[in-house]
This record gives sequence, structure tokens and C-alpha cells, in this order.
Amino acid sequence: MIVFPNAKLNLGLHIVGKRPDGYHDLQTVFYPVPPEDALEVVPRQPDDTTTDEPCRLHLSGIEVNGATSDNLVVKAYRLLAADYPLPPVEVYLHKQIPTGAGLGGGSADATFMLKLLNSRFDLQLDTQTLEAYAARLGADCPFFVNNRPVYAEGTGDRFTPIDLSLHGKQLVVVHPGIFISTREAFSHLRPHKPEIDIREVITRPLTEWKELLTNDFEAALFPYHPTLARLKDELYAKGALYAAMSGSGSALFGLFPGLTRIDTDFETPHRAVWVERM
Repeated sequence: MIVFPNAKLNLGLHIVGKRPDGYHDLQTVFYPVPPEDALEVVPRQPDDTTTDEPCRLHLSGIEVNGATSDNLVVKAYRLLAADYPLPPVEVYLHKQIPTGAGLGGGSADATFMLKLLNSRFDLQLDTQTLEAYAARLGADCPFFVNNRPVYAEGTGDRFTPIDLSLHGKQLVVVHPGIFISTREAFSHLRPHKPEIDIREVITRPLTEWKELLTNDFEAALFPYHPTLARLKDELYAKGALYAAMSGSGSALFGLFPGLTRIDTDFETPHRAVWVERM
């Protein structure tokens, strides 16, 4: 059984306070977008004794740093296996969503793994239960259970469904190849209350978002990574109606009219460019 974990964008992102537990309260809109990984789970043959590891992960595509035992996909398996009798499996993950880019690729992989195991082995877990398991893997993981646009609060784990469609637009994602850790991203931030609510902004025409829909991490990180600022400027120069950094970066995205022919030759150094029809 194969599934295709998709990426997400943050449309606006405000860090509004620091919590006693060290985490931060935020406000953002999560929006699912087409760039996808591929994830397959295959039950292991009963006579396969080549390893004692019940979840053996095989990676391809974009390089993923770290031990496979630390991968969120493996952690998702272990989480369910602690409560349900899952058989040993072979897992094949083909990465196309870059890590450390603010696109939620690791969170999507983990949550799709939960959903895949639930379906493949008939665990009969409902949406609420899947979201509870996903929250134990990461703050934004529960978003990928329903995988539809939401306004997110708290640590990014409290969702309110919203009526928002970018259907017909073109999405350009540029990855500069810069890895930004969560620690670095938050170290330059000063929490504050936004002047205008994101939920109000997204009801306005897309042409008004440029001046109203902001990501707090841009002001915090652009001075230290000027490549990001240059890529955002280039997206606007190429005709984007709206451009921003997603999450805590480092990917930049632009939303373009549906019939625009987009020049994907960026002068600023970068690693990859995706163009997707929404």
C-alpha cells in the first residue's frame, strides 16, 4: 500500500507569546499543497530473520540526515506498536519535500504513516484518536490527519476549519538549500500580538495579501540569511501575487495567476524549484 504525504504552506505566521513549558503560542493558516513524498509499507515475510528491528526503513530521493531509527516514520510505527499488535514491516520512503524548509515534510510523513498503518492493519482508529497520536510526534502533525485548510493556534495544534481555496493559482516553491533549525529560528524572535487577524486577511483579495499577511520569521531571519530576502524579491519581480517564507523556512513560495508563464531561472543561488498547479 502506497500513500503520498504532501507538503503544507503557512499563510501568515505570528508568534504571539512564550509558554511556561518553553514552547511558543502562534497563529497561522495551514494550507495543503501538491509537492509530495511517497510512502509504502510492506509486511515482512515470516521467515525474514535478517534484523530484529520490527520497522525497517529504506530511504531514497533527497538525502535525509540522521539515523533511520530517529526518523518520524519509524517513531510513528513504534507509537502504534506500543498499543496495537503490528507485524514487522519494511517501509520505503522516497523524499521529495526538503527537510528544514518549513514545508512540513517530516510531519506529513509521520502522520501519513499513522493513517497508513491504521488502514493497512484495520486498527479502526477514528480521526480524534489519530490526531492524539499525531500530536505526540510533533505540534503540526495533527494537521495532516484531515489535511485541509485550517486556522491554527496554540503550538500549532488547535485547529479551526476555514473556507479558503487557492484553486486555479500556480504555486512556485524555491528551496535555497539552507537548513534552518528550530532553535535558530526562534532565537531571533520577539513574540508580539499582530495588528490584524490572519483570518480577516485571507478573506481579502490575494492582491492585498502582500501588505497585510506577514510571517514573523522573515524579519527575524532575513538579516542573517539575505539569500531568503533576495528570493522573495525575485518571486515578486517574476509576477507573484503573494510571496513569503513558509513556516520557519527556508523555502520561499509565490502564488501566481493561473495562466501566467513563469520564469523559473532565479539569479539568487538555490537548490530546487517546483511549479505546481493548485
